[in-house]
Amino acid sequence: MRKLLWFFPVMVLVGSCMREPELHLYDAQEAEMSLPLIDLDLEVYWDYQLDFGVEYDWRAEWYYGWDAHDIQMFGEIGYTTPTAFQVRRYYTGEIPYAPHTGVIASYIEGTHFQDRYDWGYWDLLLWNDIKTADGVQSLIIDETTSLDSVIAYTNQTMHVSRYQAPRYTRSFYAPEPLFAAYEQAIEINRDLTGFEFDAERNVWVRTLRMVLKPITYIYLVQVILHHNNGRITSIDGTSDLSGMARSTNLNTGCAGNDAITVYYNANLKKNCDKDGELVDIIGGRLMTFGICGNEANALSRASDVRDEHSHYIDVTMQFNNGMDSTFVFNVTDQVRRHYKGGVITVELDMDTIPIPSRSGGSGFDAVVKDFEDGGTHEFEM
Repeated sequence: MRKLLWFFPVMVLVGSCMREPELHLYDAQEAEMSLPLIDLDLEVYWDYQLDFGVEYDWRAEWYYGWDAHDIQMFGEIGYTTPTAFQVRRYYTGEIPYAPHTGVIASYIEGTHFQDRYDWGYWDLLLWNDIKTADGVQSLIIDETTSLDSVIAYTNQTMHVSRYQAPRYTRSFYAPEPLFAAYEQAIEINRDLTGFEFDAERNVWVRTLRMVLKPITYIYLVQVILHHNNGRITSIDGTSDLSGMARSTNLNTGCAGNDAITVYYNANLKKNCDKDGELVDIIGGRLMTFGICGNEANALSRASDVRDEHSHYIDVTMQFNNGMDSTFVFNVTDQVRRHYKGGVITVELDMDTIPIPSRSGGSGFDAVVKDFEDGGTHEFEM
């Protein structure tokens, strides 16, 4: 930030009088940019209209629950309120929406910060500072490739990816909750239009009405086992959701076009109540960047979603004879319908599932069977 202070010498001549020159101070005004309080309740960000115009109530679909054990294993079920933020300011001079040529980086705690702004136009980008319980995060923020776009992405795990291969042979880590707000062409003019004077602090103040919205989306996945009666005794604790975006653009909120498989943890919970029936449920929570190429916060209905990828979940289950099988389910319609996140449900009648006689195979593939010619055949659920 340039800070210029010009001093002019004053010459005193005997017998004459000279007018003192004007003192040219730093040509900017001190302004406080005030961000509104952020309400990140799960209901707020999952409150959107489906095609048929009914408000989405995720709790009516979610039978797995979320107890203290789930919180210990997976964390809170919904979004939590950020307390610290990364701020990036881009000065474009007298030209609004101009390409960025430099950046001023700041870190703030709370929802207010104060600094000096040159006359002209500014772009302002904010995102939440990532906090994790163990201090390790999966999110990688790329600010170096382009000053005009900040990109968030994750890397591959060691787990083999059943889908989106051979381009990506391993699944990717799920991102942490990420919120962003971006506003362009914020004008700081010499008339101080939009500012109010705070006499107590002797400062001109402008409040920016910026709302941080989630650009990572929560999916709650449950596989409901009817009539299990001890057939499935455990799971390996891992699962995947395929066809999701590898990255997202913090400036636009648009998910990237690269499709990957997202890895997440799962748990088997027995004797859950589903409308009066006791069932066993395999449940898990995962975060994603959303559907490739879509800006979910700009969509108002599922029919607006553009998606060329199919979406599968896979879960490896162990039977009571010690054999295990990987179950794969096509959940494409559910993912597209819940493009901002939501509940994904698969229901199995275990009376119809044969117990495998060997381990490591696919005792039941509810969706896909790979043929020797490399083709794919889909079975209806």
